[in-house]
Amino acid sequence: MNYKLVNWLLFTTLAFIWGSSFILIKEGLLYLDAYQVASLRIISSGIVMLPMAYNAFRYIPKNKMFIVFMSGLMGSLLPSYLFCIAEMGVDSALAGTLNSLTPIFVIIVGAVFFRNQTSSSKITGILIAFAGSVLLFFNQPHFTENSNLVYVLYIVLATILYGINVNMVQRQLSKVPSVKAVAAALTLNSIPALIILFFTGYFDLELSSKGVLASTGFSFILGIFGTALASILFYILIKRAGAVFSAMVTYGIPVVANFWGVIYGEFVGIIQVLCLMIILLGVYVANRKTKELKLVKISDEV
Repeated sequence: MNYKLVNWLLFTTLAFIWGSSFILIKEGLLYLDAYQVASLRIISSGIVMLPMAYNAFRYIPKNKMFIVFMSGLMGSLLPSYLFCIAEMGVDSALAGTLNSLTPIFVIIVGAVFFRNQTSSSKITGILIAFAGSVLLFFNQPHFTENSNLVYVLYIVLATILYGINVNMVQRQLSKVPSVKAVAAALTLNSIPALIILFFTGYFDLELSSKGVLASTGFSFILGIFGTALASILFYILIKRAGAVFSAMVTYGIPVVANFWGVIYGEFVGIIQVLCLMIILLGVYVANRKTKELKLVKISDEV
């Protein structure tokens, strides 16, 4: 299959999975608190990856294990808590829109700490897409009721962590197979998540009640698909297409997040559609052909 086509298929799949995560978080928060939803998300992802974790621990060099743990911490564990806390004060579609800040921090972190260089077309595309995201942010229904700055800052902090993780994976874990890296990272980070879950009082709840079971189920779906599967696909995409293109997935997320908003009865008008078109235009501009050196295909054992 065409190499670039595979990259775009990964891109689209990730956008759908992560764009759906925000409404799943809202469903999880109906009967559980933010720390419980986030903890269950990470624990369930660790359980899914556990069969592969033993082999991963044997394969990954010991000097890379701390990097693997930190990748899970900054790419999954901490953002999971931050987004769950944030969605106690903002709409799910708005959270998905704010998530599109990630590529900005990928470039900033890459330039400041990793001395990365990027083309003018990528910067232009990111700025266009970011402008679309800002417009979408300010044109959400009931904006003034859903824009609590503290909750917004939680999401900004999560996107900064994503920016650090993307650069770290590309620079430090490029030779570690994606499945092994994800299996080790999520298994290791499920341990602190389990400790946090214990202290939230989750096990004192009436776990057999319909509401708690439903919210627990949504949290597990988040972990299995939104964290475990998505993390594997994201690591593969980073290695195949680079940090900036991979981070641009976040500009497809508002499209999916607002789609679910429509399904759940939220208003999405012509202004929102135009903003989403601006976002997609930015993705196109950032990834059009330039005089840069073509990406070299990296074989990835999975």
